[in-house]
Amino acid sequence: MAKASPIMFIRQVRQEIGKVTWPTRKETMVTVMMVVILSVLAALFFLAADGFIHFIVQLILG
Repeated sequence: MAKASPIMFIRQVRQEIGKVTWPTRKETMVTVMMVVILSVLAALFFLAADGFIHFIVQLILG
């Protein structure tokens, strides 16, 4: 593998960054909202599951 000079490396990095397709503001906001909603749903699910397990353990142990 050939070693590139630091300047050549920086040029190559800039070229590759130019090829990246960046998301639009709308796409970013939709993705953020999906993550927030799914995180809240997961938190509620685990809260309910924990409460159910707590209830069962209390029944068993008295």
